[in-house]
Amino acid sequence: MASTIHVDIVSAEGQIFSGEANMVFVPGSQGELGIAPRHAPLLTSLKAGEVRVQVDGQDEQSFYVGGGSLEVQPRVVTVLADTAARAHDLDEAAAQAVKTRAEDAVREHTDKMDIAKAQVELAQAVAQLRAIERLRKKR
Repeated sequence: MASTIHVDIVSAEGQIFSGEANMVFVPGSQGELGIAPRHAPLLTSLKAGEVRVQVDGQDEQSFYVGGGSLEVQPRVVTVLADTAARAHDLDEAAAQAVKTRAEDAVREHTDKMDIAKAQVELAQAVAQLRAIERLRKKR
């Protein structure tokens, strides 16, 4: 029985992580998913949030994804992210500024397209801030 699963996290900018893991947690569109070695095949969409990769003998690694897709095979997990970054590379001030701007846009705009865009930006900014806060608590 395999004790690890290969994980690839990629976005349009390139590959952000590739390696073996004992467990992977992703922000699925319907809630958080935990993926272990030999998991049943799965395709699902991801919402903005934190991807956590656990490797034996190492600290858990955290990544931010701005949505995307997840493909799970028994020995491989592939995260195809719209955008991705290592959690420690996130800029809290920039995320807070985007959150404030998006909240203002939701309140002030009556155009449905503007509101929808602002809501997406707001969700992504909140997810980034949560990832930053979680990383801060680990330290």
